[in-house]
Amino acid sequence: MTTPERTAFDIGRRGRFDDAVARLDALGHATGVKADDVLRLAGDHPGVRGLRQLHAALDLYDPGAASPKETWLRLLVIRAGYPRPQTQIPVWDPLDRRWYYLDLGWENLQIAMEYEGDQHRTDPVQFAKDVRRYERLPELGWKTIRVTRGDRAGGVLDRLQRAWESRIGPIDSALRS
Repeated sequence: MTTPERTAFDIGRRGRFDDAVARLDALGHATGVKADDVLRLAGDHPGVRGLRQLHAALDLYDPGAASPKETWLRLLVIRAGYPRPQTQIPVWDPLDRRWYYLDLGWENLQIAMEYEGDQHRTDPVQFAKDVRRYERLPELGWKTIRVTRGDRAGGVLDRLQRAWESRIGPIDSALRS
């Protein structure tokens, strides 16, 4: 038996860095564990192996990520120099009288990025919801970049840059942050 804080302390120090962030995100999504509580626990274990990785992973930790691929997408855009995106952005649709929650993006620019896992294609109920949702989001002012398993990082970033520039004009990489 362990606490979420102790589990985060252990999984954040081990393995590949991106995997550690994804595991922390998943744990936080499931339990609501707080980074400060994990850091407090880490303070009780000075000198333990992997503390630098844990601190760096907790700096990128976001319990709003609902899948490892959403974590991958978030890390990709942060490393490309974009401001840290918000996760699970609530968007009210007054016509359908429902809330949509966008995987990640920038609410002030109304740019969203959605990672489409296989369930979006294979589950008929999910597919039908997605069709309606993606019809409505542009009508609500949102630009949405849909990302799938087959997308390459460079192509995703090119699409994001075009969306970003459509909102604020031409930019160079130094101005993204």
